[in-house]
Formats: sequence, structure tokens, C-alpha cells
Amino acid sequence: MSMTPLTNEDYLKRVQFEDELKVINAAIKAKGYTFENLAKDLGTNKVWLTSALLGQQWVPEEYCEKLATLLDIKKEETIFLSNHPYKGNTDPILYRLHEVLDTYGPALKELIHEKGGNGIMSAIDFTIDMDIIPDENGDRVVITWNGKLLKYSNQGNYPW
Repeated sequence: MSMTPLTNEDYLKRVQFEDELKVINAAIKAKGYTFENLAKDLGTNKVWLTSALLGQQWVPEEYCEKLATLLDIKKEETIFLSNHPYKGNTDPILYRLHEVLDTYGPALKELIHEKGGNGIMSAIDFTIDMDIIPDENGDRVVITWNGKLLKYSNQGNYPW
């Protein structure tokens, strides 16, 4: 396997279920759904669902079935989403998100420790949301991350 980074387009083209994703996305357009409205009807987070429909998330089988019902397609055309995907990408927006974490991540780490003690933020017990907020000086992107504070265990002999 090559270690050469892929562009987002190249990555998405190598997604294992590219053809199946096209079927779902065509059904979304045919039904007149936006990702946000579909997520609302499905009862999921819009960011998570959009990521899933780009081949980047595991989808529980019950949501695959509900998605098929909402889109009037066969369950067999959505069940592939219950496979665990490989994830990865390169894109200007994604690059900027990495840049933000590279720039502000160390400060956030220090503040998490200062306010929460010796721990980390969970990416499993976690929610994420995104909105565009109108602003007279240019619309604003608001991303909210909400992860459980996981304290490190006090088991064992300290210091190590």
C-alpha cells in the first residue's frame, strides 16, 4: 500500500462501496432531500449522516432499514453502510480543520487539564454539530464538539 496522501476525490473514488453510495445519493436527490432534512427524518445528527453517506461512518442496521424506507429503496441498497469503513481525506476545508487543531490544540489540551484535571476528551462518548450563522461581516461557521471528559485511571503505583 502506498503512503502517498490521496486527494479527497481520489479517496472517495476508492471507497469500497462507491457504486452503492451513488444509488443512495441519487435517491436522496430524487426525493428532494437535503442531508439536514434527511437526518431530521431519520432521527440522527446531520454531520454524522452526511459523513456516513460519504462512506466515512458505520451505520447501525436499524438506521440502514429506516433510510431505505425514507428513500423508497430496497434494504439491500443501504445495508452495506453497516460495514466499518476505512477513513481518510485531504480537502481545503479539512486541511483548515487540521490547521485549527494544530494551532489551537495545544492550548485546548492545557485548558482541558487546567479545568478538568488529568484526562482526555472522548471521541466515542461524543457529539458534533455544525451551523452557518449569518453575520453582517461575513457568515460564520460554528462547530460544536461535545466529548465526555475521561479521567485517567488511578490504578497502579505512582509515580510510574
